[in-house]
Amino acid sequence: MNYQDVAVSTVANGTVRTLSRHEELPLLRDHLLRLDHQSRHDRFHGFMDDDFVGRYAAKCASDGTLVIAYIVDGMVRGAAELHPPGTSPDLQPEIAFSVETSLRRKGVGSVLFKKLIEVAQSKGYRALRITTGSQNDAMRALANKFGANLTFRYGESTGTIDLEEQPKPEPARTLTITPIDAARAAIQFNRAYWKFFFRLYGWKIA
Repeated sequence: MNYQDVAVSTVANGTVRTLSRHEELPLLRDHLLRLDHQSRHDRFHGFMDDDFVGRYAAKCASDGTLVIAYIVDGMVRGAAELHPPGTSPDLQPEIAFSVETSLRRKGVGSVLFKKLIEVAQSKGYRALRITTGSQNDAMRALANKFGANLTFRYGESTGTIDLEEQPKPEPARTLTITPIDAARAAIQFNRAYWKFFFRLYGWKIA
């Protein structure tokens, strides 16, 4: 197995690392199947049945998609996907995220987002596209935190993250995420979420 894209890191009771595309396919598939109805709807911009989820996971294993996973007791509980440019119509790499309900607002999404951006930078990508459901306020807030300018169209929010405006990773530094780091990420995300929510409804904040 090849985990060199992301150093193994600890986050609270789990670890964050790159999945092996073929050997660990069932871990991604099972994670996506565990998503509740609303989370699955948000992730795929509409309800998709189990057969679709299985085919989607298999496609990720064969088309070069890189998956950074948050793993607890051998099970993937959160995933950040980096889809290569060749899989999109405009040849722009696209990213997607999913975190199981029990781990929301605990910093997992922020850690996965940060690591995915670092991997994309190391691959020489200059920008990333993110698409999420129009009702997925948490993901929209997280994307906004990392500089995505989202626009609403056809029931989806789509935006681009300029990687040249993101902090550059430190190649020589081994990434270790402690529970304190996870708590800090959760606080920062909650602050970003409420700022996004207030702006969404036109409320002024200090």
